Amino acid sequence: MMRLEIRSLTVDLGKRRALEGISLSPAPGRLTALIGPNGAGKTTLLRAMAGLSRPSAGEVVLNAASLARMRASERARAIAYLPQGGGVAWPLPVASVVALGRLPHGEEPDNLPPSGREAVATALRSVGLQGFEGRPATSLSGGERARMLLARALATQAPVLLADEPIAALDPRHQLIVLKVLRAHARTGATVVVILHDLTLAARFADDIVLLEQGKIVVCGPPETVLTEARLASGFGIRARVVRDADGLSVVAQSPLPEA
Repeated sequence: MMRLEIRSLTVDLGKRRALEGISLSPAPGRLTALIGPNGAGKTTLLRAMAGLSRPSAGEVVLNAASLARMRASERARAIAYLPQGGGVAWPLPVASVVALGRLPHGEEPDNLPPSGREAVATALRSVGLQGFEGRPATSLSGGERARMLLARALATQAPVLLADEPIAALDPRHQLIVLKVLRAHARTGATVVVILHDLTLAARFADDIVLLEQGKIVVCGPPETVLTEARLASGFGIRARVVRDADGLSVVAQSPLPEA
């Protein structure tokens, strides 16, 4: 298992400090959710974890090796990054899009070796898109397209998977499908970190939740210790009830708190 560590990370975006003093070590085999209000620094942190944002101070370390000193090809084999709102402009077959996940291994998507073909087939099965291999990617629904892009990340077979709002704009059924796939992938021993806005889904699928506010970690831990009514009030500015039922925790937002 690969261990990803963020050590005293600070990131400046122009004149704005987006992250300050972040230290975090998401555990392999567990699904970690990043939550927080808009502008809290969630996407910046995820991009820094992927080696896509240059820190002003601190570092990201993968198995004791600094991410900044790793070759791009080595980093791409170790970390799969699924950006928010990814799209496909060309009518490539679904299998060809997913096969792009094999590029970090030096494999040609149109001429995959047996190991690459098996990785693509496994990824498609994981997201429930077997039988879609020959369909044009541009013909897919929004939910199908989101699962295809997730399959592309899974086909990389990277031990670390980072996903920025992977269920945004999906209907409830596809939200559950994608989160179940991500949780199952974590259970294989992968390190999986996702940004989520739906607090109830974060509570029910994440093993650990990291609450960010103004570029700093407020608290990190299991859902029941992070999602308290007091923290939701201070972090999100909402009056909410946190209730437990047979399926786990639910967060019921009742009203916005008045601005200070």
